[in-house]
Amino acid sequence: MENVLEIKDLRKDYEGFTLRDVSFSLPRGFIMGLIGPNGAGKTTIIKLILNVVKKSAGEIKVFGADSLENEVVVKSRIGFVHDTPFFYEYLSLKQLKATVAPFYKNWDDDLFHRLIREFDLPLKKAFSKLSRGMKMKFALALALSHRADFIILDEPTSGLDPVFGRELLGRLSEFIQDERKSVLFSTHITSDLERIADFITFIDQGRIVFSSAKDEILEQWGVVKGPNELLSEDNKDFFRGFRKREFGFEALCSSVSEARRRFGQRVVIEKPSLEDIMFYMTRRGKDA
Repeated sequence: MENVLEIKDLRKDYEGFTLRDVSFSLPRGFIMGLIGPNGAGKTTIIKLILNVVKKSAGEIKVFGADSLENEVVVKSRIGFVHDTPFFYEYLSLKQLKATVAPFYKNWDDDLFHRLIREFDLPLKKAFSKLSRGMKMKFALALALSHRADFIILDEPTSGLDPVFGRELLGRLSEFIQDERKSVLFSTHITSDLERIADFITFIDQGRIVFSSAKDEILEQWGVVKGPNELLSEDNKDFFRGFRKREFGFEALCSSVSEARRRFGQRVVIEKPSLEDIMFYMTRRGKDA
């Protein structure tokens, strides 16, 4: 399967934080959710893909090419939407479009104006006068209008109303109907990804915890509920995180079949949400 993004042994050193040995890939034609708590390293990975910051070690390939050596060609095929879009505040949307469009040889003016109409955006209004939701819609319109093959979004729905969130997710689903298009969607709002993501990459404290197909994760992992007397030291080591309460415990395991073999009918096993997985994994080794 051809990959649109390949990251191998990526490292970035900051004072007080290190992104360590990050490796994962995104096949062409799919949506990957990049999840993790705030400060886990999601935005750092995106900055490294876009060459906004310099990597300490490792390799990044986009469309099969080194992202640094082929930066202009690679970036011409990427659309990026940041959680806080930055444009010249005093310019109108029409003026901003006229500034951005010449940088992309595949710019599609008809598509841009169609998106502007669908998003109900006022071309004559200054960017500074837009609401947060309208700013995000404008950033998305720009990202889509140069016929990008790869859309990268960094926390795009954070702080926005759920109506726009649904609209954005619908757009991304439509986008990958062309099987050559791909999306990397960074967020800590995991419910967004349960609707549309094909793959999930989970990062915590600068390290990749897992990177797999979403359906495989949700089928193989489980939330185990049972009496506290089952929480022996061996069983605690089996769980990826747990929460002990007066009348019983809840715990996350990465193998439902092994949990059934180990505990039998003494526990109840439920299908986890991505939020469950992120919660318990960030509390691994602790009573959550």
